[in-house]
Amino acid sequence: MSENMNRRGFLQLGAMAGAAAMAPRWVLAQAAQATDRLAQMRAAGATTPIKTTKLYDNVFLLQGAGGNMVVQTGPEGKVLIDSSFSTAVAKIREAMDALSKDDASHTLINTHWHIDHTDGNEALHAAGFTILAHEKTRERLATPQTMKLFGISLPAAAAGALPVLTFDSVMHVNHNGDSLDLVHFDPAHTDTDIYIHFHKADVLHVGDIWFNGMYPFIDEGTGGSIGGMIKGSQAALGVASDSTKIVPGHGPLGNKADLQKYHDMLATVRDKVAALKSAGASEQEALAKKPTAEFDATWGKGMMNADTFTGIVYRTL
Repeated sequence: MSENMNRRGFLQLGAMAGAAAMAPRWVLAQAAQATDRLAQMRAAGATTPIKTTKLYDNVFLLQGAGGNMVVQTGPEGKVLIDSSFSTAVAKIREAMDALSKDDASHTLINTHWHIDHTDGNEALHAAGFTILAHEKTRERLATPQTMKLFGISLPAAAAGALPVLTFDSVMHVNHNGDSLDLVHFDPAHTDTDIYIHFHKADVLHVGDIWFNGMYPFIDEGTGGSIGGMIKGSQAALGVASDSTKIVPGHGPLGNKADLQKYHDMLATVRDKVAALKSAGASEQEALAKKPTAEFDATWGKGMMNADTFTGIVYRTL
């Protein structure tokens, strides 16, 4: 789809819609031998409050059980980035209504296909949002997927949860007095990742190419790799200025200096693990060498422990 076609499509979304802090709680279940992790995730979505943080006059960060969300309000309709878990949708709508009850639903943008960012798609579509994402996000959601590391197998999403407007590389739109860039990363966390940059508000949502303050989950089963994460974070650094408010997929709001520290950590760990692998070390032998040791106190307290992260790095080199 061409950029111009995307722009026209976006501007028509209002009519289409009328016609049609923090590490998430669920990650704590990783330490237990859960029998139904998806049920645990959705249970957390139902009980976790939504925290709202103002980023600009009409741009707000919403944080709950799933991935970090951003909402832009205004007379042209609300734009929401990511939809968390289906069980969180009522709380998300309440949080948005508290910001601007009179603004209509307009567009839901998915940063990538993972369930903690898209499980609420169907309910929000029913509430009037038209779903927009990279074309590979639609492909992933439209077919069964597996998140092997978490033991989760997912069926194809319902028709109402699928993006109806997609793009392949770059999309530029104007909405509620701001100019937005939507840009696809090369495969990084997955092969579906995009960033959304609000120029006037100077807000950059980078999705799960950044886990702020923790080792990241890299989905090797759907195109993710350590090299891609490093390139992705470098690309985001090239977009941000020192004053840009950068929204990670998980963790607290950050800035360019925070993202640089994360990028440097990824690159250092990659280089250490690559040296061990090149020298003939097996994955278990590489783990025994503790290549992340200097970073564990800072980055090892979130979703991925040091050994799990090192294993992903080793396998995706």
